[in-house]
Amino acid sequence: MSSLALAVLLLLVLVTLLLAGGIGYVAHRPPALVAPITAAGMAVIVACLGLLAAR
Repeated sequence: MSSLALAVLLLLVLVTLLLAGGIGYVAHRPPALVAPITAAGMAVIVACLGLLAAR
């Protein structure tokens, strides 16, 4: 595996962790925000993973 591929993989992992952390942070805010933002965040992650899997 080339160093460019490893760098891209590392960045992908870091961005995924940041997104998961952000969704977790927002989910622990007042309950009125939990369902819509968590569902929207999960939809974005699933869409990104779907695009990656389709390649």
